[in-house]
Amino acid sequence: MSTTGSAQPAPTSAALDPLSALRGDGGPEQDVFLTGTVFLDIIFTGLDHAPVRGTESWARGMGSSPGGVANMATALRRLGLRTSLAAAFGDDVYGDYCWESLADSEGIDLAPSHRAQGWHSPVTVSMAYEGERTMVSHGHEAPAPCVRSAQRPRSRACFTDLAPGRLESWVREAHDEGSKIFADVGWDDTGAWDPDTLADLSYCHAFLPNAAEAQHYTRTASPEEAVRALAELVPIAVVTKGSGGAVAVDSLSGESADLPALPVEALDPTGAGDVFVAGFITGTLAGWPLADRLAFANLTAALSVQHFGGSLSAPGWPEVSAWWQYATRCGGQSEDVMRRYAFLSDLLPGANRGSALRRATPTIGFRAP
Repeated sequence: MSTTGSAQPAPTSAALDPLSALRGDGGPEQDVFLTGTVFLDIIFTGLDHAPVRGTESWARGMGSSPGGVANMATALRRLGLRTSLAAAFGDDVYGDYCWESLADSEGIDLAPSHRAQGWHSPVTVSMAYEGERTMVSHGHEAPAPCVRSAQRPRSRACFTDLAPGRLESWVREAHDEGSKIFADVGWDDTGAWDPDTLADLSYCHAFLPNAAEAQHYTRTASPEEAVRALAELVPIAVVTKGSGGAVAVDSLSGESADLPALPVEALDPTGAGDVFVAGFITGTLAGWPLADRLAFANLTAALSVQHFGGSLSAPGWPEVSAWWQYATRCGGQSEDVMRRYAFLSDLLPGANRGSALRRATPTIGFRAP
């Protein structure tokens, strides 16, 4: 197994390059750079209810896959974006599995990442039931930082999480180089929801919190009020509403959009938010209208929740194409949905070709015969 990353992304199942018009001499080596913690996710589905204290619950389904920041990295790569990830990987079997899955199977550039000797991989157990999930995680802080500026490749975009006083120097450097910074924000366990957390939005191109986070930070009463408040602070504001869809304002173009989610029967919602962000980044870099970006992000998230796990549930272009072809030929979608996604007809010719995507399986990995 190689632990030096990939200088150039390996081929994936992506049969369409949404940024082909931007390729050319002198452009950035990578489309998106991101950093964070890679977890080994173990997901249980098919639970009828939450685990009950003092009892044993049996799940009807189980899957294992790389998680954490790997969710978004995999989703971006499966949509054809050249993706570079900086993360620490444990030197245990879990770390081997996650590294091989991301670098060798998905074609993600791990050159900025490193293996941390004597450090065990963080693990999350996720239990999906009643349309939601409960997670239990364990891990320790990595013994070395994930990002070293000298190893960060130039990229068209970067993704980061905002936290009070924690914007790392590489984000400012990437911003100064012209990279578009996309950001999210975590849940505030203290309940303070300090607006200073959003001070670094001045470096960001787009901000994509969920409704609860956005309303808390902006002291507003609805996602629609929150997105308007955030649009005063950042060029593109997006507030996700879970099963209610998402609302967005693009102050650069003057566009706004409020689109419902696609109704699907969800198997596992793990990582759906990360897949949504990946879909939105893809459309933004490709220069699509705001409503198309939002619709595409909703679609990728909807396709992801029909599979186990976060990273390996992410759809590729063949799946997007298959969904649109089925809707066009067989129906099952409303007239509003068909009008909203009509832009896919011009985007997708030939995109249904490609190898089958890897999916989460109960075991970490089978031994080679």
